[in-house]
Amino acid sequence: MKVLIIGGGACGASAAARLRRLDDSAEILILEKTFEISIANCGLPYYCSGVIADEEVMHVSSPKKFKELLNVDIKLGAEVVAIKRDEKKVVLQNGEELSYDKLVLAPGASPFIPDIKGAKNNPKIFTVRMLQDAEKIKEFIKITGAKNAVVIGGGFIGIEMAESLAELANTTIVELGRHVLPQVDDEIAAVAQNEIRKHGVNLILSDGVKEFGENELTLESGRQIPYDIAIMGIGVRPETTLAAACGLEIGKSGGVKVNEFMQTSDENIYAGGDSVEVSHFVSGADVLIPLAGPANRHGRIIADNIKGYKSTYKKTIGASVIKVFDLTVASVGMSETALKKSGIDYLKTMTFGFSHASYYPGATRTLYKLMFNKDGEILGMQAVGYEGVEKRVDVMATAMRNHNKVWDLIDIELCYAPPYSSAKDPVNILGMNADNILKGFFKPAFYEDLKDAILIDVRNFQTYSRETIDGAKHIYTPDLREKYTELPRDKKIVLFCNTGFQSYVASRILVQRGFENVYSLCAGIELYKLLKQNEEAEKETLKI
Repeated sequence: MKVLIIGGGACGASAAARLRRLDDSAEILILEKTFEISIANCGLPYYCSGVIADEEVMHVSSPKKFKELLNVDIKLGAEVVAIKRDEKKVVLQNGEELSYDKLVLAPGASPFIPDIKGAKNNPKIFTVRMLQDAEKIKEFIKITGAKNAVVIGGGFIGIEMAESLAELANTTIVELGRHVLPQVDDEIAAVAQNEIRKHGVNLILSDGVKEFGENELTLESGRQIPYDIAIMGIGVRPETTLAAACGLEIGKSGGVKVNEFMQTSDENIYAGGDSVEVSHFVSGADVLIPLAGPANRHGRIIADNIKGYKSTYKKTIGASVIKVFDLTVASVGMSETALKKSGIDYLKTMTFGFSHASYYPGATRTLYKLMFNKDGEILGMQAVGYEGVEKRVDVMATAMRNHNKVWDLIDIELCYAPPYSSAKDPVNILGMNADNILKGFFKPAFYEDLKDAILIDVRNFQTYSRETIDGAKHIYTPDLREKYTELPRDKKIVLFCNTGFQSYVASRILVQRGFENVYSLCAGIELYKLLKQNEEAEKETLKI
Protein backbone atom coordinates (compact mmCIF):
# COMPACT_ATOMS: atom_id res chain seq x y z
CA MET A 1 0.00 0.00 0.00
CA LYS A 2 1.31 3.42 -1.00
CA VAL A 3 0.26 6.40 1.11
CA LEU A 4 1.06 9.98 0.18
CA ILE A 5 0.73 12.66 2.85
CA ILE A 6 0.57 16.30 1.79
CA GLY A 7 1.90 18.40 4.66
CA GLY A 8 4.44 17.63 7.36
CA GLY A 9 2.88 19.46 10.27
CA ALA A 10 1.09 18.07 13.31
CA CYS A 11 -1.57 16.07 11.44
CA GLY A 12 0.63 14.81 8.61
CA ALA A 13 3.51 13.76 10.83
CA SER A 14 1.14 12.11 13.32
CA ALA A 15 -0.58 10.18 10.52
CA ALA A 16 2.74 8.96 9.15
CA ALA A 17 4.09 7.85 12.54
CA ARG A 18 0.89 6.04 13.53
CA LEU A 19 0.55 4.35 10.14
CA ARG A 20 4.08 3.03 10.32
CA ARG A 21 3.43 1.55 13.76
CA LEU A 22 0.36 -0.19 12.33
CA ASP A 23 1.93 -1.34 9.05
CA ASP A 24 5.69 -1.75 8.74
CA SER A 25 5.43 -2.65 5.05
CA ALA A 26 3.42 0.35 3.84
CA GLU A 27 5.14 2.81 1.51
CA ILE A 28 4.76 6.20 3.19
CA LEU A 29 5.89 9.50 1.68
CA ILE A 30 5.37 12.96 3.15
CA LEU A 31 5.34 15.84 0.66
CA GLU A 32 6.12 19.16 2.33
CA LYS A 33 6.19 22.30 0.18
CA THR A 34 8.40 24.22 2.62
CA PHE A 35 11.79 23.18 3.92
CA GLU A 36 10.51 22.68 7.47
CA ILE A 37 8.82 19.66 8.98
CA SER A 38 7.45 18.96 12.47
CA ILE A 39 8.17 22.47 13.70
CA ALA A 40 6.84 23.51 17.13
CA ASN A 41 4.73 26.30 15.60
CA CYS A 42 3.04 27.14 18.90
CA GLY A 43 6.43 27.99 20.36
CA LEU A 44 7.43 30.50 17.67
CA PRO A 45 6.55 33.65 19.70
CA TYR A 46 8.73 32.37 22.54
CA TYR A 47 11.54 31.67 20.11
CA CYS A 48 11.23 35.25 18.82
CA SER A 49 11.55 36.60 22.37
CA GLY A 50 14.50 34.41 23.29
CA VAL A 51 12.63 32.51 26.01
CA ILE A 52 13.40 29.53 23.81
CA ALA A 53 16.99 30.22 22.85
CA ASP A 54 17.98 27.04 21.02
CA GLU A 55 16.67 26.74 17.49
CA GLU A 56 17.20 22.97 17.57
CA VAL A 57 14.50 22.40 20.20
CA MET A 58 11.95 23.94 17.82
CA HIS A 59 12.35 20.87 15.61
CA VAL A 60 10.00 18.23 17.03
CA SER A 61 11.42 15.78 14.52
CA SER A 62 13.46 15.74 11.30
CA PRO A 63 13.57 13.88 7.97
CA LYS A 64 16.53 11.92 9.30
CA LYS A 65 14.64 10.77 12.40
CA PHE A 66 11.58 9.85 10.36
CA LYS A 67 13.69 7.78 8.01
CA GLU A 68 15.88 6.08 10.62
CA LEU A 69 13.22 5.26 13.22
CA LEU A 70 10.05 4.96 11.14
CA ASN A 71 11.31 4.34 7.60
CA VAL A 72 9.13 7.22 6.39
CA ASP A 73 10.39 9.20 3.41
CA ILE A 74 10.04 12.97 3.29
CA LYS A 75 10.39 15.29 0.32
CA LEU A 76 10.98 18.90 1.32
CA GLY A 77 10.31 21.73 -1.11
CA ALA A 78 7.82 19.43 -2.81
CA GLU A 79 4.72 21.49 -3.56
CA VAL A 80 1.72 19.57 -4.83
CA VAL A 81 -0.03 21.64 -7.49
CA ALA A 82 -2.76 19.22 -8.56
CA ILE A 83 -4.55 16.02 -7.59
CA LYS A 84 -5.73 13.66 -10.32
CA ARG A 85 -8.38 11.73 -8.44
CA ASP A 86 -9.41 9.56 -11.40
CA GLU A 87 -5.79 8.39 -11.83
CA LYS A 88 -4.98 8.44 -8.09
CA LYS A 89 -1.96 10.66 -8.70
CA VAL A 90 -0.62 13.98 -7.47
CA VAL A 91 1.38 16.44 -9.55
CA LEU A 92 4.38 18.31 -8.12
CA GLN A 93 5.49 21.79 -9.12
CA ASN A 94 8.30 20.33 -11.25
CA GLY A 95 5.83 18.23 -13.24
CA GLU A 96 6.62 14.97 -11.46
CA GLU A 97 3.61 12.72 -10.89
CA LEU A 98 3.31 10.36 -7.93
CA SER A 99 0.71 7.64 -7.53
CA TYR A 100 -1.11 6.68 -4.33
CA ASP A 101 -3.47 4.12 -2.92
CA LYS A 102 -4.51 6.47 -0.11
CA LEU A 103 -3.94 10.22 0.06
CA VAL A 104 -3.84 12.36 3.20
CA LEU A 105 -4.42 16.11 2.94
CA ALA A 106 -2.80 17.95 5.83
CA PRO A 107 -1.66 21.27 4.33
CA GLY A 108 -2.66 23.25 7.43
CA ALA A 109 -3.65 26.90 7.27
CA SER A 110 -2.05 30.14 6.15
CA PRO A 111 -1.83 33.47 7.97
CA PHE A 112 -4.52 35.85 6.80
CA ILE A 113 -3.23 39.11 5.36
CA PRO A 114 -6.07 41.47 4.42
CA ASP A 115 -5.87 43.70 1.38
CA ILE A 116 -4.67 46.85 3.11
CA LYS A 117 -3.10 49.70 1.19
CA GLY A 118 0.66 49.65 1.66
CA ALA A 119 0.78 46.10 3.01
CA LYS A 120 1.81 44.23 -0.13
CA ASN A 121 5.57 43.60 -0.34
CA ASN A 122 6.11 45.80 2.71
CA PRO A 123 9.45 44.72 4.23
CA LYS A 124 8.31 45.84 7.69
CA ILE A 125 5.31 43.49 7.83
CA PHE A 126 5.69 39.90 9.03
CA THR A 127 3.54 36.87 9.74
CA VAL A 128 4.36 34.11 12.25
CA ARG A 129 3.69 30.62 10.93
CA MET A 130 7.04 29.03 10.11
CA LEU A 131 10.41 28.90 11.80
CA GLN A 132 11.84 30.97 8.97
CA ASP A 133 9.28 33.69 9.82
CA ALA A 134 10.62 33.86 13.38
CA GLU A 135 14.20 33.95 12.10
CA LYS A 136 13.36 36.86 9.79
CA ILE A 137 11.70 38.80 12.62
CA LYS A 138 14.67 38.31 14.94
CA GLU A 139 17.12 39.32 12.22
CA PHE A 140 15.06 42.37 11.22
CA ILE A 141 14.92 43.68 14.78
CA LYS A 142 18.64 43.03 15.25
CA ILE A 143 19.62 44.89 12.09
CA THR A 144 17.16 47.79 12.26
CA GLY A 145 16.95 48.24 16.03
CA ALA A 146 13.18 48.62 15.68
CA LYS A 147 11.76 50.81 18.45
CA ASN A 148 8.05 50.84 17.57
CA ALA A 149 6.18 47.58 17.04
CA VAL A 150 2.53 47.15 16.06
CA VAL A 151 0.72 43.82 16.32
CA ILE A 152 -2.41 43.55 14.21
CA GLY A 153 -4.86 41.23 15.95
CA GLY A 154 -5.43 40.34 19.60
CA GLY A 155 -5.78 36.56 19.32
CA PHE A 156 -3.32 33.89 20.46
CA ILE A 157 -0.45 34.80 18.14
CA GLY A 158 -1.05 38.54 18.48
CA ILE A 159 -0.86 38.57 22.27
CA GLU A 160 2.06 36.15 22.43
CA MET A 161 4.00 38.24 19.91
CA ALA A 162 3.15 41.47 21.75
CA GLU A 163 4.57 39.96 24.92
CA SER A 164 7.67 38.88 23.00
CA LEU A 165 8.20 42.38 21.58
CA ALA A 166 7.27 44.37 24.69
CA GLU A 167 10.78 44.39 26.16
CA LEU A 168 12.38 45.25 22.81
CA ALA A 169 10.12 48.02 21.52
CA ASN A 170 7.20 50.32 22.24
CA THR A 171 4.45 47.85 21.39
CA THR A 172 0.83 48.42 20.35
CA ILE A 173 -1.91 45.86 19.73
CA VAL A 174 -4.62 46.89 17.26
CA GLU A 175 -7.74 44.72 17.53
CA LEU A 176 -10.79 45.16 15.32
CA GLY A 177 -13.10 43.48 17.84
CA ARG A 178 -14.32 45.01 21.06
CA HIS A 179 -11.85 42.96 23.11
CA VAL A 180 -8.85 40.68 22.72
CA LEU A 181 -9.11 36.88 22.76
CA PRO A 182 -12.40 36.35 20.90
CA GLN A 183 -12.81 32.85 22.35
CA VAL A 184 -13.63 34.35 25.76
CA ASP A 185 -16.20 36.89 26.96
CA ASP A 186 -15.92 40.52 28.02
CA GLU A 187 -15.22 39.86 31.70
CA ILE A 188 -12.34 37.44 31.17
CA ALA A 189 -10.92 39.57 28.36
CA ALA A 190 -11.10 42.69 30.56
CA VAL A 191 -8.81 41.08 33.14
CA ALA A 192 -6.38 40.09 30.38
CA GLN A 193 -6.47 43.62 28.97
CA ASN A 194 -5.65 45.12 32.36
CA GLU A 195 -2.63 42.81 32.49
CA ILE A 196 -1.51 43.74 28.98
CA ARG A 197 -1.65 47.45 29.77
CA LYS A 198 0.12 46.89 33.10
CA HIS A 199 3.10 45.61 31.16
CA GLY A 200 3.31 48.73 29.00
CA VAL A 201 1.63 47.48 25.83
CA ASN A 202 -0.71 49.97 24.18
CA LEU A 203 -4.10 48.49 23.38
CA ILE A 204 -6.40 49.89 20.70
CA LEU A 205 -9.77 48.14 20.40
CA SER A 206 -12.66 48.36 17.92
CA ASP A 207 -10.37 49.77 15.27
CA GLY A 208 -8.60 48.42 12.20
CA VAL A 209 -5.72 49.34 9.94
CA LYS A 210 -6.66 51.41 6.89
CA GLU A 211 -3.24 52.02 5.40
CA PHE A 212 0.46 51.32 5.96
CA GLY A 213 2.70 54.28 5.28
CA GLU A 214 6.47 54.30 5.25
CA ASN A 215 6.86 55.03 8.95
CA GLU A 216 3.27 55.32 10.20
CA LEU A 217 0.13 53.30 9.82
CA THR A 218 -3.31 54.88 9.70
CA LEU A 219 -6.29 53.32 11.46
CA GLU A 220 -9.91 53.41 10.28
CA SER A 221 -10.53 55.98 13.02
CA GLY A 222 -7.93 58.26 11.45
CA ARG A 223 -5.44 57.74 14.24
CA GLN A 224 -1.81 57.38 13.16
CA ILE A 225 0.72 55.12 14.86
CA PRO A 226 4.47 55.02 14.20
CA TYR A 227 5.87 51.59 13.37
CA ASP A 228 9.24 50.10 12.58
CA ILE A 229 7.89 46.55 12.45
CA ALA A 230 4.35 45.16 12.17
CA ILE A 231 3.19 41.63 12.94
CA MET A 232 0.05 40.31 11.26
CA GLY A 233 -1.73 38.19 13.85
CA ILE A 234 -5.26 38.42 12.51
CA GLY A 235 -5.70 34.68 12.19
CA VAL A 236 -5.38 31.87 9.69
CA ARG A 237 -7.37 30.50 6.79
CA PRO A 238 -7.56 26.78 5.93
CA GLU A 239 -5.52 25.66 2.91
CA THR A 240 -8.20 24.22 0.65
CA THR A 241 -6.94 25.14 -2.82
CA LEU A 242 -5.92 21.60 -3.78
CA ALA A 243 -9.05 20.04 -2.32
CA ALA A 244 -11.38 22.46 -4.06
CA ALA A 245 -9.54 22.23 -7.38
CA CYS A 246 -9.95 18.44 -7.52
CA GLY A 247 -13.63 18.61 -6.64
CA LEU A 248 -13.62 17.59 -2.98
CA GLU A 249 -16.49 18.98 -0.93
CA ILE A 250 -15.76 22.20 0.96
CA GLY A 251 -17.89 22.93 4.02
CA LYS A 252 -19.85 26.05 4.88
CA SER A 253 -17.15 27.22 7.30
CA GLY A 254 -14.56 27.13 4.53
CA GLY A 255 -12.70 23.97 5.48
CA VAL A 256 -12.53 20.61 3.75
CA LYS A 257 -15.62 18.55 4.56
CA VAL A 258 -14.84 15.25 6.31
CA ASN A 259 -16.89 12.56 8.01
CA GLU A 260 -16.28 11.12 11.48
CA PHE A 261 -13.51 8.93 10.02
CA MET A 262 -11.71 12.04 8.66
CA GLN A 263 -12.60 10.87 5.16
CA THR A 264 -13.35 13.42 2.44
CA SER A 265 -16.00 13.07 -0.27
CA ASP A 266 -13.48 10.79 -2.00
CA GLU A 267 -13.16 7.51 -0.06
CA ASN A 268 -9.46 7.26 -0.92
CA ILE A 269 -8.61 10.74 0.34
CA TYR A 270 -8.47 11.69 4.02
CA ALA A 271 -7.95 15.17 5.48
CA GLY A 272 -7.17 16.60 8.89
CA GLY A 273 -5.58 19.41 10.84
CA ASP A 274 -6.22 23.11 10.32
CA SER A 275 -7.56 22.62 6.79
CA VAL A 276 -10.74 20.76 7.79
CA GLU A 277 -13.96 21.73 9.47
CA VAL A 278 -15.28 19.58 12.30
CA SER A 279 -18.43 19.35 14.41
CA HIS A 280 -18.46 21.34 17.63
CA PHE A 281 -19.07 19.27 20.75
CA VAL A 282 -21.62 21.69 22.22
CA SER A 283 -23.47 23.21 19.26
CA GLY A 284 -23.02 20.43 16.73
CA ALA A 285 -22.24 23.10 14.11
CA ASP A 286 -19.43 22.69 11.59
CA VAL A 287 -16.57 24.89 12.71
CA LEU A 288 -12.91 25.68 12.12
CA ILE A 289 -10.82 25.15 15.25
CA PRO A 290 -7.13 25.28 14.28
CA LEU A 291 -5.54 23.80 17.41
CA ALA A 292 -2.54 21.48 17.72
CA GLY A 293 -4.22 18.88 19.93
CA PRO A 294 -7.08 18.11 17.54
CA ALA A 295 -4.66 18.11 14.57
CA ASN A 296 -2.51 15.42 16.16
CA ARG A 297 -5.62 13.41 16.97
CA HIS A 298 -6.83 13.72 13.36
CA GLY A 299 -3.58 12.21 12.12
CA ARG A 300 -3.85 9.20 14.40
CA ILE A 301 -7.49 8.59 13.41
CA ILE A 302 -6.65 8.86 9.71
CA ALA A 303 -3.92 6.24 10.05
CA ASP A 304 -6.25 3.90 11.94
CA ASN A 305 -8.90 4.16 9.26
CA ILE A 306 -6.47 3.65 6.42
CA LYS A 307 -5.68 0.33 8.08
CA GLY A 308 -9.36 -0.43 8.65
CA TYR A 309 -9.62 0.10 12.41
CA LYS A 310 -12.58 2.51 12.15
CA SER A 311 -11.47 5.14 14.63
CA THR A 312 -13.78 8.14 14.86
CA TYR A 313 -13.27 11.80 15.70
CA LYS A 314 -15.72 12.65 18.46
CA LYS A 315 -16.18 16.35 17.79
CA THR A 316 -14.10 19.28 18.97
CA ILE A 317 -14.52 20.76 22.43
CA GLY A 318 -12.21 23.72 21.80
CA ALA A 319 -10.06 23.59 24.94
CA SER A 320 -7.37 26.28 24.81
CA VAL A 321 -4.95 28.17 27.03
CA ILE A 322 -2.72 31.19 26.60
CA LYS A 323 -0.11 32.95 28.70
CA VAL A 324 -0.80 36.69 28.93
CA PHE A 325 2.33 38.03 30.61
CA ASP A 326 1.94 36.81 34.22
CA LEU A 327 -1.67 35.69 33.73
CA THR A 328 -3.13 32.49 32.32
CA VAL A 329 -6.37 32.54 30.32
CA ALA A 330 -8.05 29.23 29.50
CA SER A 331 -11.40 28.19 28.09
CA VAL A 332 -13.38 25.22 26.85
CA GLY A 333 -16.69 24.78 25.08
CA MET A 334 -18.69 27.82 24.01
CA SER A 335 -18.50 31.37 25.29
CA GLU A 336 -21.59 33.37 26.20
CA THR A 337 -21.08 35.40 23.03
CA ALA A 338 -21.01 32.25 20.89
CA LEU A 339 -24.05 30.82 22.63
CA LYS A 340 -26.04 33.99 21.93
CA LYS A 341 -24.92 33.98 18.30
CA SER A 342 -25.97 30.34 17.94
CA GLY A 343 -29.34 30.94 19.58
CA ILE A 344 -28.65 28.41 22.33
CA ASP A 345 -30.43 29.01 25.65
CA TYR A 346 -28.08 29.17 28.60
CA LEU A 347 -27.58 30.18 32.21
CA LYS A 348 -24.33 31.43 33.71
CA THR A 349 -22.48 31.99 36.92
CA MET A 350 -19.19 33.61 37.86
CA THR A 351 -17.04 33.21 40.91
CA PHE A 352 -13.56 33.76 42.27
CA GLY A 353 -11.63 30.79 43.61
CA PHE A 354 -8.25 30.56 45.31
CA SER A 355 -5.41 28.76 43.54
CA HIS A 356 -4.87 26.79 46.76
CA ALA A 357 -5.97 27.01 50.38
CA SER A 358 -6.26 30.69 51.23
CA TYR A 359 -4.41 30.30 54.51
CA TYR A 360 -1.37 28.75 52.81
CA PRO A 361 1.10 31.44 51.65
CA GLY A 362 0.97 32.60 48.06
CA ALA A 363 -2.68 31.91 47.27
CA THR A 364 -3.99 33.92 44.31
CA ARG A 365 -7.50 34.45 43.02
CA THR A 366 -8.83 33.05 39.74
CA LEU A 367 -11.96 34.33 38.03
CA TYR A 368 -14.21 31.58 36.67
CA LYS A 369 -17.20 31.79 34.34
CA LEU A 370 -19.45 28.79 33.72
CA MET A 371 -22.20 28.45 31.11
CA PHE A 372 -24.83 25.72 31.43
CA ASN A 373 -28.47 25.09 30.57
CA LYS A 374 -31.66 24.34 32.48
CA ASP A 375 -31.00 20.61 32.14
CA GLY A 376 -27.66 20.96 33.88
CA GLU A 377 -25.58 20.39 30.75
CA ILE A 378 -22.21 22.16 30.81
CA LEU A 379 -21.86 24.42 27.76
CA GLY A 380 -18.56 26.16 28.42
CA MET A 381 -16.11 27.53 30.96
CA GLN A 382 -13.54 30.31 31.03
CA ALA A 383 -10.96 31.26 33.63
CA VAL A 384 -8.25 33.83 34.17
CA GLY A 385 -5.71 33.92 36.98
CA TYR A 386 -2.14 33.19 37.97
CA GLU A 387 -1.95 29.59 39.14
CA GLY A 388 -3.92 26.39 38.51
CA VAL A 389 -6.10 28.01 35.85
CA GLU A 390 -5.65 25.44 33.10
CA LYS A 391 -5.89 22.64 35.68
CA ARG A 392 -9.51 23.51 36.48
CA VAL A 393 -10.41 24.10 32.83
CA ASP A 394 -8.93 20.71 31.95
CA VAL A 395 -11.10 19.10 34.64
CA MET A 396 -14.13 20.84 33.15
CA ALA A 397 -13.16 19.73 29.63
CA THR A 398 -13.01 16.13 30.86
CA ALA A 399 -16.36 16.49 32.63
CA MET A 400 -17.92 17.86 29.45
CA ARG A 401 -16.43 15.09 27.30
CA ASN A 402 -17.98 12.54 29.67
CA HIS A 403 -21.35 14.34 29.57
CA ASN A 404 -21.31 15.17 33.28
CA LYS A 405 -23.95 17.64 34.48
CA VAL A 406 -23.28 20.63 36.74
CA TRP A 407 -24.39 18.74 39.84
CA ASP A 408 -21.84 16.03 39.03
CA LEU A 409 -19.15 18.67 39.52
CA ILE A 410 -20.06 18.78 43.21
CA ASP A 411 -19.04 15.15 43.63
CA ILE A 412 -15.81 15.21 41.59
CA GLU A 413 -13.00 14.24 43.95
CA LEU A 414 -9.83 16.17 43.22
CA CYS A 415 -6.41 16.18 44.83
CA TYR A 416 -6.25 18.31 47.95
CA ALA A 417 -3.49 19.58 50.16
CA PRO A 418 -3.13 23.22 51.29
CA PRO A 419 -0.27 24.06 48.86
CA TYR A 420 -2.29 22.78 45.88
CA SER A 421 -6.01 23.30 46.34
CA SER A 422 -8.84 23.69 48.83
CA ALA A 423 -11.05 21.06 50.37
CA LYS A 424 -13.78 22.48 48.16
CA ASP A 425 -12.03 22.92 44.85
CA PRO A 426 -13.19 25.78 42.59
CA VAL A 427 -14.62 23.13 40.26
CA ASN A 428 -16.80 21.86 43.12
CA ILE A 429 -17.82 25.42 43.99
CA LEU A 430 -18.88 26.11 40.40
CA GLY A 431 -21.05 22.99 40.50
CA MET A 432 -22.63 24.08 43.78
CA ASN A 433 -23.22 27.55 42.39
CA ALA A 434 -24.91 26.26 39.25
CA ASP A 435 -26.93 23.72 41.23
CA ASN A 436 -28.20 26.49 43.55
CA ILE A 437 -29.28 28.56 40.54
CA LEU A 438 -31.12 25.64 38.96
CA LYS A 439 -32.87 24.87 42.25
CA GLY A 440 -33.92 28.49 42.61
CA PHE A 441 -31.95 29.06 45.80
CA PHE A 442 -30.63 32.34 44.44
CA LYS A 443 -30.81 34.52 41.36
CA PRO A 444 -27.47 35.59 39.90
CA ALA A 445 -26.81 39.19 38.87
CA PHE A 446 -23.98 40.48 36.72
CA TYR A 447 -22.32 43.76 35.82
CA GLU A 448 -24.88 44.46 33.10
CA ASP A 449 -27.74 44.02 35.61
CA LEU A 450 -26.77 46.84 37.97
CA LYS A 451 -28.50 49.62 36.09
CA ASP A 452 -31.92 50.56 37.51
CA ALA A 453 -31.52 48.17 40.46
CA ILE A 454 -31.40 48.95 44.17
CA LEU A 455 -27.84 48.12 45.24
CA ILE A 456 -27.19 46.86 48.75
CA ASP A 457 -23.65 46.45 50.07
CA VAL A 458 -23.91 43.64 52.64
CA ARG A 459 -20.32 43.76 53.94
CA ASN A 460 -19.42 45.19 57.34
CA PHE A 461 -19.41 48.96 57.76
CA GLN A 462 -15.61 49.30 57.84
CA THR A 463 -15.25 47.61 54.46
CA TYR A 464 -18.20 49.51 53.00
CA SER A 465 -16.77 52.84 54.16
CA ARG A 466 -13.49 52.17 52.33
CA GLU A 467 -15.06 51.38 48.96
CA THR A 468 -18.42 50.53 47.45
CA ILE A 469 -20.40 50.88 44.24
CA ASP A 470 -21.77 54.35 43.59
CA GLY A 471 -25.33 54.72 44.81
CA ALA A 472 -25.26 51.60 46.97
CA LYS A 473 -26.96 51.47 50.35
CA HIS A 474 -25.31 49.65 53.25
CA ILE A 475 -27.00 46.91 55.27
CA TYR A 476 -24.70 44.40 56.93
CA THR A 477 -25.78 40.79 56.29
CA PRO A 478 -26.69 39.91 59.93
CA ASP A 479 -28.74 43.12 60.17
CA LEU A 480 -30.95 42.09 57.26
CA ARG A 481 -32.85 39.83 59.62
CA GLU A 482 -34.13 42.98 61.33
CA LYS A 483 -33.91 45.61 58.56
CA TYR A 484 -35.52 43.69 55.70
CA THR A 485 -38.68 45.72 56.28
CA GLU A 486 -36.81 48.79 55.00
CA LEU A 487 -36.52 47.23 51.52
CA PRO A 488 -39.20 47.45 48.80
CA ARG A 489 -40.61 44.18 47.54
CA ASP A 490 -41.72 45.55 44.16
CA LYS A 491 -38.28 46.60 42.90
CA LYS A 492 -35.18 44.73 41.75
CA ILE A 493 -32.63 44.43 44.54
CA VAL A 494 -29.01 43.43 43.87
CA LEU A 495 -26.93 42.46 46.89
CA PHE A 496 -23.14 42.48 46.66
CA CYS A 497 -20.04 41.72 48.73
CA ASN A 498 -16.38 41.12 47.87
CA THR A 499 -16.70 38.02 45.68
CA GLY A 500 -20.30 36.80 45.94
CA PHE A 501 -20.58 34.37 48.84
CA GLN A 502 -21.78 36.73 51.54
CA SER A 503 -24.30 38.31 49.18
CA TYR A 504 -25.60 34.81 48.42
CA VAL A 505 -26.13 34.24 52.15
CA ALA A 506 -27.84 37.63 52.38
CA SER A 507 -30.11 36.81 49.46
CA ARG A 508 -31.21 33.61 51.23
CA ILE A 509 -32.24 35.70 54.22
CA LEU A 510 -34.48 37.87 52.04
CA VAL A 511 -35.84 35.04 49.89
CA GLN A 512 -36.97 33.21 53.03
CA ARG A 513 -38.79 36.36 54.06
CA GLY A 514 -40.84 36.44 50.89
CA PHE A 515 -38.66 38.57 48.58
CA GLU A 516 -38.87 37.39 44.96
CA ASN A 517 -36.94 40.07 43.07
CA VAL A 518 -33.63 39.82 44.91
CA TYR A 519 -30.31 38.97 43.27
CA SER A 520 -26.71 38.24 44.31
CA LEU A 521 -23.90 39.87 42.29
CA CYS A 522 -21.68 37.05 41.04
CA ALA A 523 -17.95 37.64 41.67
CA GLY A 524 -18.90 40.75 43.66
CA ILE A 525 -17.17 44.08 43.82
CA GLU A 526 -13.80 42.50 43.03
CA LEU A 527 -14.91 41.80 39.46
CA TYR A 528 -16.75 45.14 39.33
CA LYS A 529 -13.45 46.95 40.04
CA LEU A 530 -11.59 45.00 37.34
CA LEU A 531 -14.26 45.83 34.77
CA LYS A 532 -14.24 49.49 35.77
CA GLN A 533 -10.45 49.56 35.51
CA ASN A 534 -10.68 48.24 31.96
CA GLU A 535 -13.42 50.72 31.04
CA GLU A 536 -11.42 53.69 32.33
CA ALA A 537 -8.32 52.55 30.46
CA GLU A 538 -10.32 52.31 27.23
CA LYS A 539 -11.65 55.85 27.74
CA GLU A 540 -8.10 57.13 28.25
CA THR A 541 -6.97 55.40 25.05
CA LEU A 542 -9.69 57.18 23.07
CA LYS A 543 -8.44 60.54 24.34
CA ILE A 544 -4.92 60.01 22.99
